[in-house]
Amino acid sequence: MEYNDFKKLKLPDSPGVYMFMKGKDILYIGKATSLRARARSYFSKDIVFTRGAHIENMVRLSKTVRAKTTDSVLEALVLESYLIKKHKPKYNTDEKDDKSFNFIIITKEAFPRILIVRGRDLLGELKTKNYKLKTSFGPFPKGGELREAMKIIRKIFPFRDRCLPALQGSTLGIQKGRTFVSSKPCFNRQIGLCPGVCSGEISKQDYSAQIRNLKLFLEGKKKTVVKNLEREMKTASNNHLFERAGELKQMLFSLNHIQDVALIKREMRGWQREESEIFRIESYDAAHLSGKNSVAVMTVIENGEVNKNEYRKFKLRGTAGADDLASLREVLRRRFNHFEWRMPNIVVVDGGVNQKRRAEKTLKEMGISVPIVAVVKDEFHKPRGILGEMVLVRAHDRAILLGNSEAHRFAIKYHRELRDKLFTHK
Repeated sequence: MEYNDFKKLKLPDSPGVYMFMKGKDILYIGKATSLRARARSYFSKDIVFTRGAHIENMVRLSKTVRAKTTDSVLEALVLESYLIKKHKPKYNTDEKDDKSFNFIIITKEAFPRILIVRGRDLLGELKTKNYKLKTSFGPFPKGGELREAMKIIRKIFPFRDRCLPALQGSTLGIQKGRTFVSSKPCFNRQIGLCPGVCSGEISKQDYSAQIRNLKLFLEGKKKTVVKNLEREMKTASNNHLFERAGELKQMLFSLNHIQDVALIKREMRGWQREESEIFRIESYDAAHLSGKNSVAVMTVIENGEVNKNEYRKFKLRGTAGADDLASLREVLRRRFNHFEWRMPNIVVVDGGVNQKRRAEKTLKEMGISVPIVAVVKDEFHKPRGILGEMVLVRAHDRAILLGNSEAHRFAIKYHRELRDKLFTHK
């Protein structure tokens, strides 16, 4: 498949799973934060060095790329694993030995455990811990991504991993040759990650329903899970089990508002490595009139050239008008919440030390690490210096100043357009 053929496909700029196809045969399955950008990276000139000769060969043999969108990166990760296990594409299995991959396992118990186990440790874990396997999901090639995913999933569907179930009535249990009664909530229960198996706060029936929904989610069947939760919530409410109905309502809300920031950041770092041939500089500036009609803009310089298709406008809504630092904070937070946009190599702000520090603090709060430089102006608003890492400044001073100039021009233009529109309506 050639790049010109790929461009005709017009894949969406959204999370999901992509499949390189040769006729009806699936050659390779992958996940993405942006299907368009991720699939495009396979057509880079250095693909043989970044992904290997077998992936280069896979791209050459493929005839098209199919895509299935998801609501989040988390669901893309889950669906990718499920489809790889189902279809066993040749070029996925060639990449690595499954024994080094990770699996999610559900044990066969009255109150099943959910555990993450390496493929090579799976049989040993079941044998030494005397667990019986009910089902498993995987393989997941990247353990870090899986752990981040399970943190998110566990907040939606709290489950048991290591704690012991509370015993009903006078029934006793045996663990490692000793008799015990477990009723004290485990640490995970105290922080909301266990539903209360250990403290007897959830019935076997409700826990089974929870694990059933978790299993469906791991099979990529989110819509079915949503319908189940809605039905269970209605039943609980009709039976005056309002506490349970509230728990189900919270699960439903969380499921429909998945916050997979950690996964997205990890994906974005991966893209930066694969798209390293593009050096991106983003510049920001704001404009207002006597503290009113505040706006901000982002301009983009890629490999020393302006890329106007990537310019963005922001109507500022949460700032105090003429407060430039508050305006800068708002525009940066709004921009870097768009994890589907390509990450910059340098961020340029207009101003001095205070603006640079505010930008650095804002990105640090969001867990984002990007070098910040500030263009200092004289009384005529002309550049008189650049604050930042000297190595970066010296290497990219022309592009930094170009981006800053473009941001200033674009901000004034946008503000005039908005102001003229407001005056026309009056």
